[in-house]
Amino acid sequence: MVDEKTVLKAIKGNDEAFLTLMHQYKVDLYKTSLAFLKNEEEALEAVQEVTFRAYKSIRKLRNPLFFKTWLVRIMINYCNDQLKQKKRVVLDEEMIASTAIIESYEVLELKEIMLDLPSQSREILTLKYFHDLKIKEIAESMGCPEGTVKTWLHKALKQLREKFVEKGEVVDVRARRKKVN
Repeated sequence: MVDEKTVLKAIKGNDEAFLTLMHQYKVDLYKTSLAFLKNEEEALEAVQEVTFRAYKSIRKLRNPLFFKTWLVRIMINYCNDQLKQKKRVVLDEEMIASTAIIESYEVLELKEIMLDLPSQSREILTLKYFHDLKIKEIAESMGCPEGTVKTWLHKALKQLREKFVEKGEVVDVRARRKKVN
């Protein structure tokens, strides 16, 4: 849960408060970057870059309660930019072996399939199911109505289901979602 007082201090320029917040969310940032970039070194670099970007723009944060959403959004945008630059979406065996300790194969498979989705769908699914954000929080972070987020989420889940079917797996996406949480 976001400590609103700490966020307000960080917005006002308190470096210690900012570092406290970054320490609190570094694992979330790392997991998000690893899910997108599929490389530990690049994921760590992404966390550093996003920390710097957040520090530079913390004063632009409008609602302290949405600090985590705002931070994860910066990470997702950064990762999407990196993927566009490299046009690389490959899982190597070494990465699978090292990540298997952290996550189950099903979660990795889900994340890999998500990489084939359009960026908006990936973002919605990541915010909703990997960061447990509510529809209202997602709408705030994306600057759109809640109804639009619900529509996009429905569309993203449908696309995800179709990707599983293409892979030859008939699955209940809702059951997988519960396993991820």
